[in-house]
Amino acid sequence: MPAGIEQAKNIVSPDEEAALIEAINRADIEPFRFQQWLGKRLTRSFGWRYDFTDSSFAEAEPIPDWLLPLRARAAIFAGLAAEALVQALVIRYDPGAGIGWHRDRPVFEHVVGISLGTPAVLRLRKRRADGKFERAELPLEPRGAYHLSGEARHAWEHSIAPMDAPRWSVTFRSMTAR
Repeated sequence: MPAGIEQAKNIVSPDEEAALIEAINRADIEPFRFQQWLGKRLTRSFGWRYDFTDSSFAEAEPIPDWLLPLRARAAIFAGLAAEALVQALVIRYDPGAGIGWHRDRPVFEHVVGISLGTPAVLRLRKRRADGKFERAELPLEPRGAYHLSGEARHAWEHSIAPMDAPRWSVTFRSMTAR
């Protein structure tokens, strides 16, 4: 497993998970937009947003009160101040939705994700000197969290394969020091 990955189980209770899923579904989530394409996953950003249609980065609506207790727990898990997690992204993955290979935008530093609803696998890859990929997988259990920092955050790409069942996630990010 790459250096810079931490994982925690049961960061929220089953009742909290159900309330978060309900809140995400009510959060005016929209299809993810990448240039002229619409993704199958539904998203909404708070605090800051990155627009993949024009590569702009701007402030967004503040992180809502219903996410603040989760942000506080995510920060404790990652060893950060809650206020350092300035961006929140909520996502609903309907059946058939996944997320392709990527690294989070360079403007962000720490990435703390909370997985809800259905187990998933976070796939990781890093190109080796011979052009092939070194690969790893991190099982994501419902109600669990993961933290990407250092090498795992900056040298490895990650993705989630399309799934047959719905899944939700909340991702908190800190900003890169300027």
